[in-house]
Amino acid sequence: MTTTATASTRERLLDAAAELFYREGVGIGVEALCRTAGVSKRSMYQLFDSKDAVLAAVLQRRAASTEALLLPPEDDGRPPRSRILHVFEQLEAASVKPGYRGCPFLATEVELKNPEHPASRVARGAKQSLTDFFRTEGERGGAHDPALLARQLTLVFDGASARAGVGDEILDGLTTATVGTLLDAAGLSGPEAR
Repeated sequence: MTTTATASTRERLLDAAAELFYREGVGIGVEALCRTAGVSKRSMYQLFDSKDAVLAAVLQRRAASTEALLLPPEDDGRPPRSRILHVFEQLEAASVKPGYRGCPFLATEVELKNPEHPASRVARGAKQSLTDFFRTEGERGGAHDPALLARQLTLVFDGASARAGVGDEILDGLTTATVGTLLDAAGLSGPEAR
């Protein structure tokens, strides 16, 4: 198999896996995965050691696109409060799109229930990156306890994405209002907070 063909097969497999794992859950079988991707099991196992490795690769690839969707550019000049609220505005916008199923990283960790699983480690890393973003912005904005604020914001993010993902909640302004209250309590009040 040529390098281009291998890359194409790998991308088809990862694209199909990303869609299936997000829509159906991580318990999807190898047969269904390969059938959807249009690749043989042999090809899959030539590219990846296991279905677990496919799942970890999907999440690794998705982490970059999720971060690009949620986080504002590093040098956008907005104050920390606005940068934090941006994340929740993006969450609210994503949550009303057809097929929204919540945070794929949280869903993976919940489904696997194994912190040592390769995909759980990737998912935990992605969630930690979001928490680190919140902490950095909290520090920049002079929060009383940036570490606590970061944990609280991650908790709101995860809860909101899970409730919206199962269709139990419409986020329309709910998370941004909740986060605004947390930011006020943490000392990041007003849009001018730097």
